Amino acid sequence: MEMSGAGGVPKLDDPAEEPWPAATACMTRREKERWRRVLIIVCLVLLVFFLLRLESPSMVWQSARAKLTAMHGGGFMNASHAGATKADELLGGLLAPGFSRRSCLSRYQSHQYYKHFPYAPSSYLLHKLRSYEARHKKCAPGTPLYAKSVEQLRSGRSAEAMECNYLVWLPFDGLGNRMLSMVSGFLYALLTDRVLLVALPQDSSDLFCEPFPDTTWLLPPDFPVANLFGLGPQPDQSYTSLLDKKKMVNDPANATALSVPPYVYLSLGYQLVDKLFFCGEDQLVLAKVNWLLLYSDLYFVPSLYSIAEFQNELRRLFPAKESVAHLLARYLLHPTNSVWGLVTRYYHSYLDQAKQRIGIQIRMFNFASIPADDMYNQILACSRQEHILPETDGDEAAAATGNLSATNNGGDEAEDGYTAILIASLYADYYERMRSAYYEHAARGGARVGVFQPTHEERQATEKLAHNQKALAEIYLLSFSEVLLTSGMSTFGYVSSSLAGLRPTILLPAHGHRVPETPCLQAVSMEPCNLTPAREECRGKAVDKEDLARHIKVCEDFQGGVKFFD
Repeated sequence: MEMSGAGGVPKLDDPAEEPWPAATACMTRREKERWRRVLIIVCLVLLVFFLLRLESPSMVWQSARAKLTAMHGGGFMNASHAGATKADELLGGLLAPGFSRRSCLSRYQSHQYYKHFPYAPSSYLLHKLRSYEARHKKCAPGTPLYAKSVEQLRSGRSAEAMECNYLVWLPFDGLGNRMLSMVSGFLYALLTDRVLLVALPQDSSDLFCEPFPDTTWLLPPDFPVANLFGLGPQPDQSYTSLLDKKKMVNDPANATALSVPPYVYLSLGYQLVDKLFFCGEDQLVLAKVNWLLLYSDLYFVPSLYSIAEFQNELRRLFPAKESVAHLLARYLLHPTNSVWGLVTRYYHSYLDQAKQRIGIQIRMFNFASIPADDMYNQILACSRQEHILPETDGDEAAAATGNLSATNNGGDEAEDGYTAILIASLYADYYERMRSAYYEHAARGGARVGVFQPTHEERQATEKLAHNQKALAEIYLLSFSEVLLTSGMSTFGYVSSSLAGLRPTILLPAHGHRVPETPCLQAVSMEPCNLTPAREECRGKAVDKEDLARHIKVCEDFQGGVKFFD
């Protein structure tokens, strides 16, 4: 019997009695599933946004770019404006993990600012660095092995074979020279299984972070050799002096006949007293000395390649020869938080939003001094030759060439952003002139141009910590450029280019106080120049002269110097 009414079951074929309760339940399940999916998507978007907020704004582009761009060890390659991803904060394994981020912010943040990542470290270099770090930790100040070596040194007796051998870096000359000699000393320690320790005076006490994990590279103040900061170019304990006095013999076969001194002082400054240091047979003798004290203001790495005993090792460490200073400077030298604060505050205030950053480093040497007018005109002539600076509508000479530098150096169109020109110089004159030029005349094509100079100290004051901190900050600000114009023979410019991973345009020095006919040259290697190379005829194992001639050539900016080329 069919039932009808409130309590009856509706007929499925009755239009007035469609099964709404069942239909409603079915639709609710579909809607719930749809909303569940929407909710999941929203949560994922919020999570990604939250993670990105923890990083710098440019990291969004960095992550996408890094999946398409890899660092290559065999060729020169420009990275994106944003640089590397967070996964690359250790620079492809170049830096060791395990440091406190807060103790040295630059170690983990610098990758966000570099615009170029041209070379990856070789696997052999990474192996050597990790081995070195283990050795340093075992032999560093505060360890029993260090105490044993110092006690041997303090006794004044002839050196005995020790488990740990040391190279002590001593400060000499200006900041750029010091940084290059630090890099050179570290590479020498790497090649000879020594431990690098640095003797830092007050003027350098707050410049660089500790580079090696869980240890220190600082020489303790109770080191038993007196007057470390006043030894000069040729004290009695210099290697050459010891040879002259017959206290050492640079003949490996007879070296054991004489006692080996507890330490040897190496005078490798611009006077290059100890030229024999760059001979293989002398290296065999020096290998018997526990303590070597290094006094140098040179980038002497190219001369190490001329030592047959080191040549094959350097080939394995650096398949690309022009990557040596680039990789070692990024590994070894990290500004302290006080210096890094100067760098990042200035960068974010003035340079961060620029589509292109052009760094100009100007150094006037006494032996090549010219009036400021001539120097400024040389910069402009170089800019027109190499298409560096954005031209102005009022620049008739530039108009004749028809060049538009704002778009010829990898920059974007004018409407997409502005060009930032960063000037590093002891003097404000060049900044004032350039700023006035872009104030009085519009940049061609409507380009927006900003001219900036962080400091103008008027004179070099290496003896002052605050001066050195500002100088170091400017070196790093320059290294964050896409284009670099540096002064020839300037170690300040050499370091900036090496850190940047850039082959700079080099202003040629005004030898004889005359502006050179060719105002500048484009560097074909970003390696620093060894301004005082050793030119000593050595005995012993023969070096591969063909390979040497291919990779060690005359510097672009100084005919008396040599540098690495590929």
